[in-house]
Amino acid sequence: MVEHSAPAGSAVVAGHLCLDILPGLEHLSRGQFQTVFHPGHLIEVGPAVFATGGPVSNTGLALHRLGIPTQLMGKIGADVFGQAVSDRVRAYSPRLAAGMVVNAEATTSYTVIINPPGVDRIFLHHPGANDTFCADDVALDLVAPADLFHFGYPPLMRRMYSAGGAELAELFRRVKATGVTTSLDMAFPDPASPAGRADWPAILRAALPYVDVFMPSFEETLFMLRRAAFAQLQTAGGALLDHATPELLADLSAELLDLGAGIVGLKLGERGLYLRTGSASRLKRAGRALRAADGWAQRELWAPCFQVDVAGTTGSGDATIAGFLSALLRGFAPEAAVTAAVAVGACNVEAVDALSGLRSWEATLARVAGGWARRPLSVDAPGWRWEPTPGLWVGAARPTTSAPTART
Repeated sequence: MVEHSAPAGSAVVAGHLCLDILPGLEHLSRGQFQTVFHPGHLIEVGPAVFATGGPVSNTGLALHRLGIPTQLMGKIGADVFGQAVSDRVRAYSPRLAAGMVVNAEATTSYTVIINPPGVDRIFLHHPGANDTFCADDVALDLVAPADLFHFGYPPLMRRMYSAGGAELAELFRRVKATGVTTSLDMAFPDPASPAGRADWPAILRAALPYVDVFMPSFEETLFMLRRAAFAQLQTAGGALLDHATPELLADLSAELLDLGAGIVGLKLGERGLYLRTGSASRLKRAGRALRAADGWAQRELWAPCFQVDVAGTTGSGDATIAGFLSALLRGFAPEAAVTAAVAVGACNVEAVDALSGLRSWEATLARVAGGWARRPLSVDAPGWRWEPTPGLWVGAARPTTSAPTART
């Protein structure tokens, strides 16, 4: 992956922020996990790791580590957990915390993450102050000088999904008016919760005309746009990601582009990252970060993951987004951007927490250039071809309908 080294643009990362508590479970094998976790059983664990979590921390601090000038905008309570979050953010750089909001009447969000090797994570989550986050909590004077604004996890933030997503759409409308490139990430809600029962097609219809880069997971997208198909595939057996066919990915991404997004990246876990981009006219409205838009319009790419020994998957999606946005802020082409995304994501899973596995931008690119092996990925569909030099599958993206223009 060879690209020019343009000066990196700057970013603001806002949204969900919490304290992550990770009990040490490295000594458990997959078989042990299935047998020891049951009621009434005392389980001996190792020392706990305390870290900040959520996209404000995971994506924001990853961007910082990758050399992107970044500011964080999260909301915490005036409590012990809030102080712990603030201390950890400031330990990276006092400047990072310039946009933090402290609400004395709220509790700080926290998540207990059950994350043994080889087993998908279990989250015990308290939303806390995140439920009160609103458009007024975003300091536009700090956003206006930046090149990119990234927001994450509205399904875990009550005001963002209530009332048909009016607050989420208003937040992005205000931010988009500053001229920055806007980016949005999602989270998978509890299906039985108010967030799980929200009208997500309507919420996305309201917000996506103001979103330039939309990077949810395949599971989140299927749940939000194809609830019946999601339920049917869950009962069909096997992993849900096994059903992520090129045809279904093209269908889902086309709908998201038609709802207004400029660029859609669907995170596919160990199957990599699928990218679909909109028309040239839509990308011309994509803000300051997409300053080198040539070659971005009407693209369809699928990047396989790199081979690593997985220690944990906490924050892997957030790290993948950070890799993609870092490349975007440096003016990289889409092939290099998706490669950087899966490279940063692969570094992430080599550690149990969200950040300690990450390398510098230069070291990450050097690892790719050194012949880092990819995981096998076969895309058997008409119009797709394998390009060995970037190590990507390239599709023949079809034009979508005209995306809605953001209302001012």
